[in-house]
Amino acid sequence: MPGRGVRFSPTHRYGAPMTGFRHVVLITWIEGTTTAQVEEVAARLRDLPAVIPAIRDYSLGTNAGVNAGGADFAIVADFADRDAYATYRDDPVHRAVVDDMKPLIASRTAIQYEL
Repeated sequence: MPGRGVRFSPTHRYGAPMTGFRHVVLITWIEGTTTAQVEEVAARLRDLPAVIPAIRDYSLGTNAGVNAGGADFAIVADFADRDAYATYRDDPVHRAVVDDMKPLIASRTAIQYEL
């Protein structure tokens, strides 16, 4: 039927249905951003799950460069629900990392969706 969407129901790596809320961020760095700067950002981001219990799963990485024209860096964070995401979004430790990243960011796009 035209216009009718199909809902994909992902499963956890152990086979159980996934539920929750996902936040995905794609970043392009400004010209001249160094590898050391990106590594510092990544290290600070990797510390967030230890200080923000609302994070269920967290991954990030630099573009592997397989296809031209993509973003430079990605962050994927999973939460139990929207409220847990909002807790993360508004957490002062997270906000400090984001604020420190801003001068390095040429573009940022994000999406949140239900799992």
